[in-house]
Amino acid sequence: MADHRQSKKRRYIAWGVAGVVVVAGGGIAATTSMAATTWPAQKTFTGRAFDACAAPSLAAMKAWHTGFYGAAAVYIGGKNRGCNQPNLTASWVKSVSTVGWKLIPLYVGSQPSCGSGGSVKISASTAAAVGKSEADDAVAKASALGMKAGSPIFLDMEPYDVTNTSCNNAVLTYVRAFDKELHAKTYRTGYYGFTSSSAKAIATATNKTDLPGNLWYALWDKTNTTTSDWPWGTTQYTGHSRGHQYLVNSKESRGGYTITVDRDAWDGPVAITG
Repeated sequence: MADHRQSKKRRYIAWGVAGVVVVAGGGIAATTSMAATTWPAQKTFTGRAFDACAAPSLAAMKAWHTGFYGAAAVYIGGKNRGCNQPNLTASWVKSVSTVGWKLIPLYVGSQPSCGSGGSVKISASTAAAVGKSEADDAVAKASALGMKAGSPIFLDMEPYDVTNTSCNNAVLTYVRAFDKELHAKTYRTGYYGFTSSSAKAIATATNKTDLPGNLWYALWDKTNTTTSDWPWGTTQYTGHSRGHQYLVNSKESRGGYTITVDRDAWDGPVAITG
């Protein structure tokens, strides 16, 4: 996210207050293969969000719970995760959830060989195997933090050259393997990417099999919306399946705590905790 994403500086998103609803089976793409099991009802949040490189302290999260933002995205793991996470524990997840925050798990896995993000790259020969193993790791990390089955896990994919066919195919192979394994473990699939590259590759792919059921797009137009600037077909990712990163590197203070954040509009799934 933003320039610090390019330098492996990752943040955590929090989504603004607007209400949480439960949607049975929501956020699961019909074209995506599913495990033959009963899925927990999806917890959905709609409102404004922020993300920071590392999960803020519990004291900061309490001070920031003023009504402007209402949820927090947390980088739960991945070989390319940029910041240490001393605050991110199962106890922290439980405590901030009790305060009222909604949480969105992010996983920074292997990155495209034709992109600048991350030091661990996707190889065409191992893309499927690595996608599956990293999904297993993501589920283990989420579960250890108290984020239960039925929660989404958003895969962070930085910008890359989508016109590089072999590279793009490797990315899609990796993403499909990652998402198929998430579904096998009864976790919902999500994806963070850029409208000019990584998100575009997902939204415009002809074959939708095993692609993410929720799409969080980076488009820094300073517009708090998930609809008016949505760059693809209006029937795509409807039904509480979108997030929009619309402003980056905003230095903000609340309750005596200053954090540099990105702002996001959110209308999608959040972690099932408690």
